[in-house]
Amino acid sequence: MPIPATANLLAINAGSSSIKFALFPSDPAGEPVFRGALSGIGGGHSAFAVQDGAASFTRHFPIPEHVTAVNVLADWLPGRLPAPGPAAIAHRVVHGVPGAAPVRAIDAAMLAELFATVSSEPGHLPQELRLIELLRRHYPGSAHLACCDSAFHASMPAEAATLPIPHRYQALGIRRHGFHGLSCAWLIEQLARVAGPQAAAGKVLIAHLGGGASVTAVEHGLSRDTSMGLTPAGGMMMGQRSGDLDPGLAWQLARTEQMSQAAFNHMVHHQSGLLGVSGSSADLRELLASQGRDSRAAEAVAMFCYQARKTICAMAGAIDGVDTLIFAGGVGEHAPEVRARVCAGLSHLGVALDAGANEAGAALVSAPSSRVEVRVMRTDEEAMLAAEARAWLGARGERRHD
Repeated sequence: MPIPATANLLAINAGSSSIKFALFPSDPAGEPVFRGALSGIGGGHSAFAVQDGAASFTRHFPIPEHVTAVNVLADWLPGRLPAPGPAAIAHRVVHGVPGAAPVRAIDAAMLAELFATVSSEPGHLPQELRLIELLRRHYPGSAHLACCDSAFHASMPAEAATLPIPHRYQALGIRRHGFHGLSCAWLIEQLARVAGPQAAAGKVLIAHLGGGASVTAVEHGLSRDTSMGLTPAGGMMMGQRSGDLDPGLAWQLARTEQMSQAAFNHMVHHQSGLLGVSGSSADLRELLASQGRDSRAAEAVAMFCYQARKTICAMAGAIDGVDTLIFAGGVGEHAPEVRARVCAGLSHLGVALDAGANEAGAALVSAPSSRVEVRVMRTDEEAMLAAEARAWLGARGERRHD
């Protein structure tokens, strides 16, 4: 389809096992021209899917690692972007340089800073930097922006952000960064739209449950605490990530299994969580379908629901209660059984589900008697990236290519 001249904001959202992308118009009210994703990178069910207006396609082929995914995207994009390129390309960067602005123009100095932080977040940053470098070469006239995913959590108080380790490490930037920040920012904006500013300014818990999972406590629109910490492997168990572990486990496995540091890091990021417990899948949909005949799948599902419930309770303690509980992410949005099992243990917080509304996937799934509003909301990190790019361009009076 013809690309409108005003379609000038490209959002790139690179994760540990996927690359999502979307082209947006300069008008905030406009719909994206196309959306797509390379998913299942490094797994057995990889796919390249694009929704382009009324048309769509999905192609299944092996995507063994991110280099392949980056090259596929680079080959597909030409001819689908306005010439000579979009006004801005907004890249999700999981966390940036401490103290830096949440949105920064990417230049050689900033790339050097990001490369220096790769060792602290090896699950995301290398693939993000590959994409940034490649797209900067292909579209040198575009403004390339780094949108920091952890910036939303900069408002966490010291008692939440500081790790209980020797104080001298703080000077090295070792702290709890938090993640899913773009998702949280989008959801708080949408909550204000659908439930009013008062709801968005109240005590809100965001359960972003998907392949990666976190729970964030938000008060007055600001992050007060979140379950992920220094890396996205912290917090509750996830698809392949372990979540929090006893720190002594690394030492024990080094002694008893001669496990190296690299092997331990790979285990907690890629072999644990739902995959590790079930022994069969990191996909909760598959485990829900097989739990009746597979005891290990049932154990994995039960542990995930239990840990989500426990983490929600912990985050409620950080802000002294909850007015609104939001379920988002692939699991949070599409798995009513998980929502029901999680909420079944939250009655002491005032949570009561409407079983029918929950099963139907309604936007509001709490019962009339519930003291807490429970909402199911679709997050849109790509739209948030586009919004941040618009704000950055607007602040500089730039309106390229439109």
